[in-house]
Amino acid sequence: MAEIHAFFDQSIGWIVQWPWWVASPILVAGCCALVLPLHGVAYRFAQRAVSGKSLFWRSLVSRTRGLSRLALLVLSLALAVSTAPLTWQIRLVLNQVLLVAFVTLAGWTCATAIHIATVIYLRRFKLDAEDNLLARKHFTQMRILERAALTLVAIVTVAIALMTFEPVRQYGVSLLASAGAAGLILGLAMQPVLSNLVAGIQIAITQPIRIEDAVIVENEWGWVEEINATYVVVRLWDWRRLVLPLTYFIQKPFQNWTREGASLIGSVFLYVDHRAPIEAMRQELRRIAGASRLWDGNVVNLQVSDAREGVIELRMLVSARNAPQTWDLRCEVREKMIGFLQKEHPCALPRQRAEWVNPEPPYPGGHAAPEAGNEPGIRGERPLRSDPRAAAA
Repeated sequence: MAEIHAFFDQSIGWIVQWPWWVASPILVAGCCALVLPLHGVAYRFAQRAVSGKSLFWRSLVSRTRGLSRLALLVLSLALAVSTAPLTWQIRLVLNQVLLVAFVTLAGWTCATAIHIATVIYLRRFKLDAEDNLLARKHFTQMRILERAALTLVAIVTVAIALMTFEPVRQYGVSLLASAGAAGLILGLAMQPVLSNLVAGIQIAITQPIRIEDAVIVENEWGWVEEINATYVVVRLWDWRRLVLPLTYFIQKPFQNWTREGASLIGSVFLYVDHRAPIEAMRQELRRIAGASRLWDGNVVNLQVSDAREGVIELRMLVSARNAPQTWDLRCEVREKMIGFLQKEHPCALPRQRAEWVNPEPPYPGGHAAPEAGNEPGIRGERPLRSDPRAAAA
């Protein structure tokens, strides 16, 4: 072993005696040629070490293969720079660059670990399930917390990288002394951003909205698609995207159709004649709902909600598992009930009634009787043909 070390020292010493523009590339190439096979061996050893551990560690080793290779290259280049025949100024600059690169790789590794942990935790929940209330709750919390953690990692990484520079450490006291005034000015300038960040934390804790919640905002209906650090993206029913600040959901009222559950009750209104068979329509509504794959089996009801001069208003209630199925079920009930009335009870369709009164001759004042077809009708208008069945009614 001593002989090997002696040979290595003699080889390095022989190379260092060359000009710097020749020795430096040779040392860098030699470090890379040595590090890459060494990293392959270390990576296979790490894979065997975590083969019996949890999915997090196996995924972390797999996802950080390139990062670990770069980190090992940075360390080897730092060793080469300290050995190469370079001036003190060049060596100082290269060491500073390599140190910042190593700190950046460490922060990148932490961000990767946070993302892997979030993905593995959310794999147990399914947003496409019929009752996805619990899944939406955890997705919302984890996404917001992940973004907050990534922001914190980025801030710490940048701070540590800046602390490697000597001027930053020297002027740290003066920066702290002026932090009060600077913080006040910066707080006033960034008030909208800070208010949205605080609103994001409040939404993560109280959860007035969650991922894939069905909401009505600005008279538009859609689903919460994304909750970012400062804004929320709502996917509207016609595939448009409505972008709103986080403070909107804290300061303004809105409708959340899936706050406590995905099931909803849909209402269908029909206007029919006073002779409509209410009980027969009620039985038909139960039959339509029972035959539909969209009905969840909970609510089905028909009531006369209003009575006017010419029509009566019927309100039909049916329930479904989620908002899209509720909409489709309402349309299905409306279509089939109208078809049922057209086929079985056409007299139940809305109609207008009129009564014609024939005046008795002679007319006052000795006027002649009007010609046939010009008899006065209601409000002095020309009479129209009336339905004999309506007249009889």
